[in-house]
Amino acid sequence: MGDIITNSGLFSKEAIVGQVSTTWILMAVLVILSICATSKLKTVPGKLQNAAEMSVSSLDGFFEGILGEHRARNYFPLFGTMFIFILVSNYSGLLPFAGHISWLQAPTSTLSVTAGLAIIIFLATHFLGFKAHGFSYLKHFISPLAFMLPLNIIEEVVRPFSLALRLYGNIFGEETVTHQLFQMCPIIVPLVMNVLSILFCLIQAVVFTMLSAVYIEGATGAGH
Repeated sequence: MGDIITNSGLFSKEAIVGQVSTTWILMAVLVILSICATSKLKTVPGKLQNAAEMSVSSLDGFFEGILGEHRARNYFPLFGTMFIFILVSNYSGLLPFAGHISWLQAPTSTLSVTAGLAIIIFLATHFLGFKAHGFSYLKHFISPLAFMLPLNIIEEVVRPFSLALRLYGNIFGEETVTHQLFQMCPIIVPLVMNVLSILFCLIQAVVFTMLSAVYIEGATGAGH
């Protein structure tokens, strides 16, 4: 099994370097765009400011529907950043020659990146739960009955694994299928797959952040 994984390039030096370099490039681009969009705010916005305002407004409305207005505004930096990073990471795999050159690899196609994102959500969920409810937050581990403690702990531990594996498996699988189709029919079929992947990558970003918001809503809500 180790030979299979190594030969596939999943943990090869080239793949790791590509994922790290692409991550830093994406972060730099996002930081630069954010600075450019917010450095000179105008009453009548330009194209970049208008795009940024529409994106923020759409995301704010989406999370407000899950968390309520107050908590959505408080936690927006976490969810908004997570959504945008996952989305651009997913789309980076659709760039020409992505996966075929050493420095261009979709970060979310590697388990280490998706696991890191899932761990952030896991820690944030329990930190915010403690912050909202104090030590009474621990009561949910023995709800509705004390003998549910092992099952409730397992449920909490499984959540980050589910988040990480779902995002990684879908993005890695989509890239693998597209690559195989390109080898079999390099003209039309891969183009169709790339068009479908535009929607697919968006869905994966929405699912990850939506589930994250649901977990934090459950930990911080009044009905906890």
